[in-house]
Amino acid sequence: MAEKKRTSHKKNTLPKSGKKRNTKGKKKGVAHGSKAVLAILFLLLAGGVIGGILLKKQHFNNTEEFMLYLPTGSDFAATTDSLAVHGCVESNNHTYKLMAKLRKYDKHVKAGSYKIEPQMNMWKALTKLYYGNRDAVRVTINKHRKAETLCDYVGGRLEMTADDLLVMMKDPHSCESYGFSKEEIIGMFIQNTYELYWNTSAEQFMERMKKEYDKFWTDKRMTQCKALNLTPIEVITLASIVEEETNKNDEKPDVASVYLNRLRRGMPLQADPTVKYAVGDFGLRRILNVHTEVESPYNTYKHKGLPPGPICIPSIASIDAVLANKKTDYIYFCARADFSGYHAFASTLAQHNANAAAFHAEMNRRKIYK
Repeated sequence: MAEKKRTSHKKNTLPKSGKKRNTKGKKKGVAHGSKAVLAILFLLLAGGVIGGILLKKQHFNNTEEFMLYLPTGSDFAATTDSLAVHGCVESNNHTYKLMAKLRKYDKHVKAGSYKIEPQMNMWKALTKLYYGNRDAVRVTINKHRKAETLCDYVGGRLEMTADDLLVMMKDPHSCESYGFSKEEIIGMFIQNTYELYWNTSAEQFMERMKKEYDKFWTDKRMTQCKALNLTPIEVITLASIVEEETNKNDEKPDVASVYLNRLRRGMPLQADPTVKYAVGDFGLRRILNVHTEVESPYNTYKHKGLPPGPICIPSIASIDAVLANKKTDYIYFCARADFSGYHAFASTLAQHNANAAAFHAEMNRRKIYK
């Protein structure tokens, strides 16, 4: 028999090249590569953290506190220019711009007023600006006689212009929306100091003042007001005359009592300050017949009752002096001859004429003729 050729059933595991694969070496290379990448990432991360810490330790260069004003519509360039004016970023402008980008403030500028402290931390300042954490400005309302002067003052303290506010105060419909006539609207403002955001609009300002007015008229004051049979704006109108008559708070209730007595008796007020208002000359020291004959609804020598509206913004002391409703029988008063700033009060015309004669004699002696 012919011998059969043996065949092996064992598979050939060698590669076609006849060489074995070196998988051990390849795995070792991958491991080394991964470690290198991780090391680089670690260094980059560490560098970023350290860089971030160093950046956040940067400060502005200003040595004094100031208020940064950013008008409505301002962009990043406007902020940068304003900071540069105050010497904040002249030597580290590139750092500032880099931090602004990291904070994303360069795309999120918000109008308003911001207090910048001396050498303020740059990151803290940019965060404050980014979130629009505005600082209020103080607006002090004092004795203004005309809407124009009030508007000029407010326009100089806030972003709005004087004309923005004046248009509202001169518009009858606008005034009526707050419950006043255009002659009365100045009485809506209560003397005080208010904190407001710099970019408060004219409308927002008027709304705030109306809220302050409503807050001022407490239940107690309203009760006192009703006891006088007067409205709040009538009390303020009368208080504005008291305000112009004297700056002595301790005699304001006496001055107010004279005018309240005259109102009750149906007598003309004959208040000199209303004549000055009608004439438009607040510096007059002697009221002459030519002045009292001026035709104006504000001339209380010619017209009985209160004028159409306040002749100034009265102080709270003057308002409360009217509300106090002091009981006297005074009908007249005039300045004392000693020029102390106080007044001599009288219940009879004869007594008043004597007081007035003494005062005018002293005026003549001092050569005060107008």
